[in-house]
Amino acid sequence: MLNLILVVFLLVHDDPDALVAYPLQSADVTNSKLRAQLGPDIDLVNELDFLPDELGGGVELYEDDRLVISSDFRKTPDLLPEREMTVSAWMSVGMPRQWGGVLGCVQDNNDAETGWVLGYDNQNFTFGLSTTGADDGNGLMTYLKGRTRYEEGKLYHVVATYDGETTRLYVNGKLDGESRVQSGDVLYPKAAPFTLGAYHDDNEFQAHIGRLMDVRLYDMAAGPNWVDHQFNHHADRASLPVRVTPEKAISEELDWQVAPFLQYATTDSIRLVFETTRPVTGVVRFGETSNFDREVRIDQPAMLSEVVLNGLNPDEPYFYQVSLEDDGDQKIETAIMTFQSAAPRGTPIAFAILSDTQDNPTVASKLSEHIWEQRPGFLVHPGDLTGTGSRKGDWTEEFFPGMNGLLGRVVMYPVLGNHEQDARHYYKYMALPKPEYYYSFSQGDADFFMLDTNRNVAPGSEQYEWLDQALAASDAKWKFVVHHHPPYSSDENDYGDTWKGRGTRGDLRARKLTQLYDKHDVDVVLNGHIHSYERTWPIEGGRVVDDGGVIYTITGGGGGSLETPGPTRPSFNNTVRRGHHYCMIRINGNMLEYFAYDLDNRLFDHMSVQKNQADR
Repeated sequence: MLNLILVVFLLVHDDPDALVAYPLQSADVTNSKLRAQLGPDIDLVNELDFLPDELGGGVELYEDDRLVISSDFRKTPDLLPEREMTVSAWMSVGMPRQWGGVLGCVQDNNDAETGWVLGYDNQNFTFGLSTTGADDGNGLMTYLKGRTRYEEGKLYHVVATYDGETTRLYVNGKLDGESRVQSGDVLYPKAAPFTLGAYHDDNEFQAHIGRLMDVRLYDMAAGPNWVDHQFNHHADRASLPVRVTPEKAISEELDWQVAPFLQYATTDSIRLVFETTRPVTGVVRFGETSNFDREVRIDQPAMLSEVVLNGLNPDEPYFYQVSLEDDGDQKIETAIMTFQSAAPRGTPIAFAILSDTQDNPTVASKLSEHIWEQRPGFLVHPGDLTGTGSRKGDWTEEFFPGMNGLLGRVVMYPVLGNHEQDARHYYKYMALPKPEYYYSFSQGDADFFMLDTNRNVAPGSEQYEWLDQALAASDAKWKFVVHHHPPYSSDENDYGDTWKGRGTRGDLRARKLTQLYDKHDVDVVLNGHIHSYERTWPIEGGRVVDDGGVIYTITGGGGGSLETPGPTRPSFNNTVRRGHHYCMIRINGNMLEYFAYDLDNRLFDHMSVQKNQADR
């Protein structure tokens, strides 16, 4: 009883002893170090941006800020709680992301889920925790998700507590969520960083973008009275004006952050997206010749622009040029570029497929050069455009530079992969029909249905119902469905270790969609996710058939680290190959031809499909 009274006594005072405490105010920085009130000082890799007292104080964090308390928590074991804990922070979210973090020591890689992290997802605050009492102590991280939907740029006081049996999440002094899934001691990884202002494990660094202050960690579980007291002590912060985190700096030199690239072509329009280092105005000129007889002006200064070019004729070549100027009379201009509008029904088409480019611009650039040599009408990308979609540098320094020679002339139709993390950057750069994570388009005699299999696609879900209706309404001779995760795969370990057991041989969530493909006579399903090449025999009702059926392809060799097929061959597999690659599909009436090329542009697989005249 005495110990219990002591704990309560400590946690009703304003300043109990913490394991670590970072006020995160401008006075805390000396000689490139962020001074801690309690715990280790942090070596700074960048100069931090602090807000003045009249704006509420605190630090404004950006993507390139790094606040690593310890590169390996085992070097400072006394800093982390063993069982009971409280994590407290004042924070604003300037950029929502699927896996946001403000303080944590975590490892979350496939089956290795250990540690803890206070953070947020795209809408709500979260607390991730792994303990010895869950999943027989083998490691199972669960994320307690609060009810409050945060407003971007608004300051909140967020507290997570764990008492060995119950996890609680508080927002602005009030209980926002509670869970009893976890129990026992905290289960820590064998090795992991301890980081402030990021979700950070051995293969991810997702920086917190937004404001942060008064971050504290205790080795005891606070009660609701203490949480309410801590909030009310600085409750005025919650009433401060919403502050959207700005770009960290606007360059003095005008240049492209993202050179112009093409999006969502139809038979009469196309979209053009680009981003510069400074706000610009200017003009996009276009026409059937390089003399340009039409233009779209950009009159309001902006760094990121989306321009729609209307009034096009179907399946026609066009020329365009972008000319821009900033307020300092600096000018930037593209070369004279070309694009092609979408093909109408009855027109032969040829298109490329490239997936899982991830963070390998060297390979992606070489493959995109090979694709451009084939002059496709468009490109389909089945996801994982980037390695970490929530990091802007993965787009501006890797994906677009690797693909720029192609995307400025050939329109790309993408879907979300898991590495995009449903991040704002995808929606910022991709100009697609709402809701953007699923949509459809037509080219020639083919209709394409684009899905996000990171979301729920089970029967009754939003995407399942949409796809059922959209496929039923399609009069296309050829039907393609594109999503990231493959319903069928020969990969060695993504769906169970096939060197030790049978595995599921594909994504079971995505496999629920196959009943729609059978029902509506889908011809080909284009997938990525597995970093190898695979083509199945026609499949119907989950079995290989020799008449009709759906062909499933995996084209995940766009740049990600390569993966290997399992030791035995499943019956659905026609061809599997390890290596970077791209594919081409050519369609003329009832004939479809499919080609796969390696990194040296050598053909390694080919398929022809001939529809009967009685077919659609």
